[in-house]
Amino acid sequence: MIHFTATIKKFGIQGEKTGWSYIEIPAAIAQQLKPDCRQSFRVKGKMDDYHFTQTSLLPMGEGNFIIPLNATIRKNIRKGIGATLAISIDEDTSPFEYNADFMECLQDEPAAIAYFKSLPGSHQKYFSKWIDSAKTAPTKAKRIAQAVTALAHRQGYAQMIRSLKGQKEL
Repeated sequence: MIHFTATIKKFGIQGEKTGWSYIEIPAAIAQQLKPDCRQSFRVKGKMDDYHFTQTSLLPMGEGNFIIPLNATIRKNIRKGIGATLAISIDEDTSPFEYNADFMECLQDEPAAIAYFKSLPGSHQKYFSKWIDSAKTAPTKAKRIAQAVTALAHRQGYAQMIRSLKGQKEL
């Protein structure tokens, strides 16, 4: 486990990352976590008192990485841009666990499961994470149905989200 402090930052105009809140992981720390790695990998640990797992470290060039701070993380750390966080991280090599209900429903739709299996692992995870982020059981069930339907129609996650825009409650 590596310990350090980091300041919460926010991207200005930065392509797809515009407006993201993040913390920077210097190259020296990233090399301690996973030597000679220049691509995204998963970490686990703590930001102050907030525990996290299966969180992506994203490469930013010259050996530096970032951890994007999504809404869940920001809510739990209760700090904003410019604040300092005590960070403890280590590489997370545990296997990703897909939402069990989603995987069970996929088994009933051959076209959906076939297309799902053809997607890269990171794209498969988008569906499961979106389903898991639902706050209520009815929303989770609705998202499972939407995901299975989209996959049966050979839609990836982004295409499904675009097609759902305008409908009430994703």
